[in-house]
Amino acid sequence: MISLDVDQNLIAVTVMGQFTLADYREFEEAVAHGIAFEGKVNLLFDLRDMLSYSVDVAWEELKFSREHKNDFGRIAILTGDEWVAWSMWVNRMFMSADIRLFDELEAAQAWVTGGELPAPVI
Repeated sequence: MISLDVDQNLIAVTVMGQFTLADYREFEEAVAHGIAFEGKVNLLFDLRDMLSYSVDVAWEELKFSREHKNDFGRIAILTGDEWVAWSMWVNRMFMSADIRLFDELEAAQAWVTGGELPAPVI
């Protein structure tokens, strides 16, 4: 199940439980609408409550990423799942977007809306 929140060129997606192909299609429609009316869009994916996704979602994500490789500005992903992180790195090969992983919602929101990343703590 997903929850979508669209605000101008920002699309925030929260996935809860199983991420299905129907959910992904709903996301694709929101992105297509955003691109048509805003140009490049920024995405905020909150995947912290995602339990799983199917192979057809992974395949659709790969196809969609290739078709829209220049349609995204920033993509912030909230996750603790290493497979999702790995998938993000694979998608970077097909997209011109700036894609970053986050642990905290506030930092992801700040960055995806145009803020800078905090300096690393040494």
